[in-house]
Amino acid sequence: MPRKFLVVVDDTPEFESALRYAARRARSTGGRVALLRVLPTSTDEHWTGVREEIEREQRAEAEALLSRLADDTAERSGAAPLFLIEQGEAQDAIRRVVNDDPEIKILVLAAGASARGPGPLVSAILKQGVGAGRKLPVTIVPGELTESEIADLA
Repeated sequence: MPRKFLVVVDDTPEFESALRYAARRARSTGGRVALLRVLPTSTDEHWTGVREEIEREQRAEAEALLSRLADDTAERSGAAPLFLIEQGEAQDAIRRVVNDDPEIKILVLAAGASARGPGPLVSAILKQGVGAGRKLPVTIVPGELTESEIADLA
């Protein structure tokens, strides 16, 4: 049973550092990368048909994004990544996928390099933990690491 490194695919610049690190660690340990894209939940009940179309479009965009990341991730990690798409808040989505898949052994996040702090997801995880029904290590990678620095660490 290969261990999986969970990476949250978001639109932050530091996401790439988390992905590169997770892929390198997966390769060096015989593991696999799981890419999680979290879609926001719409709360507008008045426009159900429109909401459903928006959700379909968001899912298609998420699938396209994950597909674009797949080749590079597979090359870096040595195995095709697993695609996960969830709706809701990021922490809740992480909790669900971790509880559903016991092979997910490590959550890899990258901290923002800005003066405003590490980013909302990293801050929330540091404060509240993952909240899964089991213990899950979290690796926080500095978002400004270069490719060679990641290769040296992983």
